[in-house]
Amino acid sequence: MNKVDWKAKLSSRKFWALVAALATSILGAVGASDDAAVKITGIIAAVGACAVYMLAEAITDANKSDKE
Repeated sequence: MNKVDWKAKLSSRKFWALVAALATSILGAVGASDDAAVKITGIIAAVGACAVYMLAEAITDANKSDKE
């Protein structure tokens, strides 16, 4: 059985788009207001952007230290 590479998953914009789409769909199914769905989707997008940025910087820093 293959292990999930969480570092790669969390740094994927496609993964965060999936999470936002899933949350939006679930909120629509349970009858949440449009306003709530937009706010929650925005929060997910912001968290995703931060995760992608932090992991990209960590990879860049690791590559720099490998070359030194």
